[in-house]
Amino acid sequence: MNNIAGSSSTLSKELFERVGRYRHKVFIETLGWELTTRNGEELDQFDRPDTLYVVSQDDDGNVNGCARLLPTSQPYLLGEVFPELMNGAPVPCSDEIWELSRFAAVDFNSRTTSALSQFSSEVAVRLLQDSIAFAAEQGAKRLITVSPIGIERLLRRAGFHAHRAGPPMIIGGHPIFACWIEVRQPGA
Repeated sequence: MNNIAGSSSTLSKELFERVGRYRHKVFIETLGWELTTRNGEELDQFDRPDTLYVVSQDDDGNVNGCARLLPTSQPYLLGEVFPELMNGAPVPCSDEIWELSRFAAVDFNSRTTSALSQFSSEVAVRLLQDSIAFAAEQGAKRLITVSPIGIERLLRRAGFHAHRAGPPMIIGGHPIFACWIEVRQPGA
């Protein structure tokens, strides 16, 4: 397992294309989300030059996980598309609060992994730990996510300090919620 972090310009073009195809396979083909696609890749308006990514690869170089990080001081998914998930509270807008989105850890090369088990795998936990650490390096003190309700299980089991920003809602037929994840600073 190897995690790489960077922007679309610092990741190789080939790796970034594989991330787009991986996201297509996870979010559109497996989970059935209705999202924007381009040439078999799932990318949207939040995949900008300043967007940061954490990519997990197996020992053979296959993408088996990804995460997207955006500062909430710029347009981001929750703020632009799902503000109702904040349950009436203002959407975050700060360089110290980053959004974690398009988080997935499905190993399509493993026969034992399903989309539903992604939230409890070793890859998922490490990818989330590395995403939090990378966000902290950028100055993040908290993360906010728009997530399927199943992510709560990963967060609870793995000991992450997280809590709901609002109650879950059914949107597009899927139960999702906004969740705060606290970024613990080194030595804190």
